Amino acid sequence: MAEKQTGHIYTVSILTREIKTLLEETFPFIWVTGEISNYSVPSSGHSYFTLKDQQASIQAVIFKNQKLKLRFEPENGIKIYGLARLSIYEPRGTYQLIFEHLEPEGIGSIQIAFEQLKRKLSDKGYFDQKFKKPIPFLSSNICIITSGTGAALRDIIHISKRRFSNINLEVLPVKVQGAGAEQEIIEAIHFANKRQKAQVIILARGGGSIENFSAFNSELVADAVFLSKIPIITGVGHETDFTIADFVADLRAPTPSAAAELAIPDKQILTQRVFELRQRLDKSIFVRISHLNDMIASLTYRIKIPEMIIYSHRFKVEELELRLKNQIKNAIRNHKDKINGLTDMLMHHFYVIFQRNKIKQLELMSKLKALSPLSVLSRGYSITRFAFDKKIITDSIYVKPKDRLEIILSKGRLISTVEKVNG
Repeated sequence: MAEKQTGHIYTVSILTREIKTLLEETFPFIWVTGEISNYSVPSSGHSYFTLKDQQASIQAVIFKNQKLKLRFEPENGIKIYGLARLSIYEPRGTYQLIFEHLEPEGIGSIQIAFEQLKRKLSDKGYFDQKFKKPIPFLSSNICIITSGTGAALRDIIHISKRRFSNINLEVLPVKVQGAGAEQEIIEAIHFANKRQKAQVIILARGGGSIENFSAFNSELVADAVFLSKIPIITGVGHETDFTIADFVADLRAPTPSAAAELAIPDKQILTQRVFELRQRLDKSIFVRISHLNDMIASLTYRIKIPEMIIYSHRFKVEELELRLKNQIKNAIRNHKDKINGLTDMLMHHFYVIFQRNKIKQLELMSKLKALSPLSVLSRGYSITRFAFDKKIITDSIYVKPKDRLEIILSKGRLISTVEKVNG
């Protein structure tokens, strides 16, 4: 029987802990690549998986807080690379990689997230045609959700004035990219639905990269678009750009301008259409009268009875002919009255809408005038900015002696040089 060693004896815990320390000091942070398999997310929210290549595999984990920073959802079969530290899970004595960050190899994380969300929403039925709401033929009120300063809004307003200036446009300005854009878009959609004033919503923004479209590729924005009671037309980016919001929307337009054209009919074409319908109705009435006259003539010609019988019934025939002509005249008069009534009603409707929008325009101009910076300047205030780059100064900490400043007054401008700066 072997004698008991007199040197240092390790317990399992101490040996494991020292091996763990050695590993963590030797491999503090390393980049590792491999394919994900056996991916699982228990109730803790941490993600556990096996990272493997053709010859080997290793256990790995990315904790919940780090996973929330990822722009895609890890899944089996995806090849990734990431920054990790090597450690030992002491209860089992197995070594593992603890990832701080992951990125997919090849295709970008944004594109993977896009395809994953697209597949998820498609499975939920968000893209089904049966859920698409019809776009009204002629809306008196249209809500526009877009940047308040972008080219998209200017294009939509220009097209509206050109095609049907009587239609009222309600603009809900939002951020279309960056922090807070997603929430502002959602709140604007909810606000429009709560008011129930608009008959259609245009959700739009100009062109950009796939990163710029992140708010329109959000699942929460997709939920808001899908649940909207008011039909939504999207016009995001250019013709080749597609977002999740485009797939969920009731109608997708390739550009903001195209969205405006889909929502706003051409007033001139509508007027021409009414005129053509009236012409067709007049023609139809004329053809009907001609046909009846031909029938009378034909019947009169085909009567082959003795002259006395014809003579005895002549007055009856004339009476019937007169009654028929009177009925036809009455029918013509009634149809013309209906046409005139419909025409008057349509023109009155257009006039009411025009007057209402004119009053709203005057109100908005009055409010805009009250909020104008020039109005503030006229009360003795001024605007101070750097003379070289025109950047407005809001705090003296940004100014130093000898800086050249431009002071804008209600009337005129002053150029000055700073001598001293007081905090």
